[in-house]
Amino acid sequence: MTGGEVPAAERGATRIADRVVAKVAAQAAREALRQAGEGPALPGVSGGAPPRATVVVREHAARVRVALELRYPSNIGAQCGAVRRRVTARVQDLVGMEVPDVALDIERLHSVHLNGDTPGRVT
Repeated sequence: MTGGEVPAAERGATRIADRVVAKVAAQAAREALRQAGEGPALPGVSGGAPPRATVVVREHAARVRVALELRYPSNIGAQCGAVRRRVTARVQDLVGMEVPDVALDIERLHSVHLNGDTPGRVT
């Protein structure tokens, strides 16, 4: 070691803020819904809010919770699976963290039979 070099253990570490991981997760959820044809910008979903994510990071692992609004009727299970897979993959690829858990909160279902302005039941 020459005079100007600092050993790796003494250089410090890079810490990625939880809010950055949450933004990556929310974007990944949007991408998954768009690929499934269920994105909020598509016709038939008025007033749909974009996915929101919260993250708890411990060591090199991120536990993710994503709040979603989905179309109904649709294959909700397939959409949820696609979101979980995409969030896990994107956080691992872009942030380098393991994602052992992706919890989904389905906050609202938007019926294609309602125009979004009228609350009510669809039978």
